Amino acid sequence: MIDPYGRPVTSIRVSVTKKCNLNCFYCHREGIKGERDEITPEDFENLFRVASSLGISKIKFTGGEPLEREDLEDIISRSKKYFSDISLTTNGTRLAGRARSLYEAGLNRINISLHTLKRETYRKITGMDMLDNVLDGIKDALKTPLNPIKINMVLMRGLNDSEIKEMMEFVRDSKMILQIIELEVPVEGIESTMYKMYHLSLDGVEDYLKSMPHTLKKNPLHNRDRYIINNGGRYEVEVVKPMHNTEFCMNCNRIRLTYDGKLKPCIFRNDNLVSIIDEMKSGDFEEMKRKFFIAVEMREPYWKP
Repeated sequence: MIDPYGRPVTSIRVSVTKKCNLNCFYCHREGIKGERDEITPEDFENLFRVASSLGISKIKFTGGEPLEREDLEDIISRSKKYFSDISLTTNGTRLAGRARSLYEAGLNRINISLHTLKRETYRKITGMDMLDNVLDGIKDALKTPLNPIKINMVLMRGLNDSEIKEMMEFVRDSKMILQIIELEVPVEGIESTMYKMYHLSLDGVEDYLKSMPHTLKKNPLHNRDRYIINNGGRYEVEVVKPMHNTEFCMNCNRIRLTYDGKLKPCIFRNDNLVSIIDEMKSGDFEEMKRKFFIAVEMREPYWKP
């Protein structure tokens, strides 16, 4: 599938739940407590079959917090029949004790949110005192063949922007990659108090990384820069700059599925969703294909030159 801007769609990001056990103040609020998940593993498999037939080869599972689902291993196991690359984004608080079973189900790699190594800062960001749980989950993941393990650090002015060196040391000489992510909001949120208070350009981060001995690689997804640094140790740091970034949008090859069964053509928009849940539940594969093509036809770069 190729959208009207010539971008092939080869990846899907699937939200398996909107439940979350944290309350991160910057969250897009996809994670809301107390709701029952509607989509079963069988429903998801119907979607996987169609997505794969349309040329999608990569899948990332998200939430909310996906480990809130006790049947996540079943969902992942079903997906491995259809996709060559299976990944997961988690807050890591429930990862300890499940990293091995997730790998055995078919998971290839994992992203773990860890914005700080300071307990009080972690509590301020997430509303919970669960830093040790996350660190235990990372330790468990490191004992498995999951590779790479990406550590997602959303950079926030005045909260964790002084911790880049410490976070780099955390991933030093390991299969972990530090992914420094710009705080993002839809365009209507740019004037919000939260965004103005905490948003920080990553230009200074890149200047710092460039000052060290490094080689530069490109992640094809969004044309992200990854710095391989050798400076008394080996560090991998990827920089994710979505805001006002036309390259980010023009190199996007991903479509999304919301927790309630809607295809979402763009991370920044909620006004062009295409419902596909009825077809997922009925197994109407031809109609599901039609819905995919409708959603892909709606794709356009959010940030344009």
